[in-house]
Amino acid sequence: MTQMPFDIFVLPFTLGMSLLFAYLLLKYAHWIWLLPTDDKLRILKGFFSQKSLRACGEIFMESLLHRKIFRVDKRLGFMHMSLAFGWFLLIVIGAIEAHTYAGGSAPFYFPIFFRFFVPYEADFFLSSVYVQLMDAALLLVLTGVGMAFAKRFKSNIVGMKKTTKLRRRDKAVLYSLWLIFPMRLLAESTTSGLHNSGGFLTGTLGTIMSYILPLQYMEYPLWWGYSIVLCIFFLGLPTSRYMHIPTEMVLIFFRNWGIKLRPDNPILEEVMILSCPRCGICIDRCQLNTNLNINDTQAVYFLQRIRRNEDYTAQANNCLMCGRCASVCPVGIDLNAIRNRRRLNFTPKEVVLPYDNKQQRQAKVVYFAGCMGHLTPHIKNAMVKILQASGDDFWFMDEEGGVCCGRPMKLAGQVDAARQLMDKNRATILQSGATVLVTSCPICYKVFKEEYNLNISILHHTEYIEQLLKSGKLKVTRQDMMAVYHDPCELGRGSGIYEQPRNVLSAVANLTESSNERRDSLCCGGSLANLTLPSAKKHELAKQTMQVLTANNPDLVATACPLCKRTLQRAGDTLVMDIAEVVAKAMECK
Repeated sequence: MTQMPFDIFVLPFTLGMSLLFAYLLLKYAHWIWLLPTDDKLRILKGFFSQKSLRACGEIFMESLLHRKIFRVDKRLGFMHMSLAFGWFLLIVIGAIEAHTYAGGSAPFYFPIFFRFFVPYEADFFLSSVYVQLMDAALLLVLTGVGMAFAKRFKSNIVGMKKTTKLRRRDKAVLYSLWLIFPMRLLAESTTSGLHNSGGFLTGTLGTIMSYILPLQYMEYPLWWGYSIVLCIFFLGLPTSRYMHIPTEMVLIFFRNWGIKLRPDNPILEEVMILSCPRCGICIDRCQLNTNLNINDTQAVYFLQRIRRNEDYTAQANNCLMCGRCASVCPVGIDLNAIRNRRRLNFTPKEVVLPYDNKQQRQAKVVYFAGCMGHLTPHIKNAMVKILQASGDDFWFMDEEGGVCCGRPMKLAGQVDAARQLMDKNRATILQSGATVLVTSCPICYKVFKEEYNLNISILHHTEYIEQLLKSGKLKVTRQDMMAVYHDPCELGRGSGIYEQPRNVLSAVANLTESSNERRDSLCCGGSLANLTLPSAKKHELAKQTMQVLTANNPDLVATACPLCKRTLQRAGDTLVMDIAEVVAKAMECK
């Protein structure tokens, strides 16, 4: 075994790395210790299972290759990938190279400073290949560093209109990160120039430098500099935005092991907050920023205020909860859930009496119009007509009003009252003997689907109508009109229902596309979740959304949400209808 050399300049790196590992170990152990018992059991059960393998695959695809960011913009994706995956390659290939040279055992600092300790052309298995591979990996990382540096001055270089604002500590850690790889290039090139070694990058640069610079006086200070900037980055990482690098991996494992965000488990929320890379992708996606120039409330700034223990009331309340930011978040943070949870800290807690439902009957299909459904009576009337034509035995559960799904109470901070109401509604639905629950409101649909545990089929009315059309229970006549479909936030991004409404609409009209569809759909602006935006500003958003929807001059703007219909029909001259209304108009009853 080759005796391992040592030099005092490795101490800054060794100190920084050791302290970072110790901090992360204690932090992760603390998180696991505070998890509820059932979540600890999930970790034990999932640790030696395929769930862990899936987590590793997700880490590779998202944390290293940054697949989600590539989907947003290829330039931005390449920048992140070259930094993360390039550094990963330097670590892995460097470790293999160093341990091959050392015969299988080497101190952990040895691969990092291998070129200093082994400056000559060493002769061991694949030694010449390792030199070239390491240079290629270093060039990949340097390309990413160059793009990141340029992004700070002109963000549209990587496809971003705006980038995040940095505080002083983040800047210090960022600059140390940027310096790591240029310092490594200079240190390795200097050593290569002195010893006539190195690969295509470090060897070539070293040869050039040897003609014009006194390399013998530069080598040692450059290796010291490389070690010091590594130390600065490692020591600053836990208190900076770059804590997301190790924390994101924990979040991915937690999610794959089945740990979910819930009231008695604040740990997952903390992990999510620390996993935010503050990449700024959410800024350009936010309509408050792009349409109204409100640029201090986006998810990245909201989470940043929480991390800094600053007042986040304004950021929590001034949000459409449309999910556009969450749909492109490269980490998959449940941003709406965190905002909702944080709102509970400053919303009134007084308990109000739940709505009461005095009706009860047996039926196979229960129809629930919801609060907004009753405020748009044409939709509920259309659904009653469709239900009657279907021949299904149905019960209009909230026909007389007075029943709510519980979401408004929950958003108001009245969690206990909401839970009581949900329990009462659940019992009422189950006592009816129904096998299907149909809702017109996407919010009601999402709440019934995710929070009621009904164990029956829960359908949005677009799903139900599609089933009726496919089974032949419902006959329609195709209308000679051009229609464009607006994806409601809660139905599309919130529940993943994109094709069923389009299938229904295509059966009754000619469907045209919009420039913002499916996951990229624009919020109508009427969001009840925004607690601070004035009505005039919401109307402005609605007008801008209508301009996008009507760019191809359709005869009809169709949507599948009562609130979206109410908001959009006031924002333009084009006819706006719910899909249920369009189908009811096109029906041919036997």
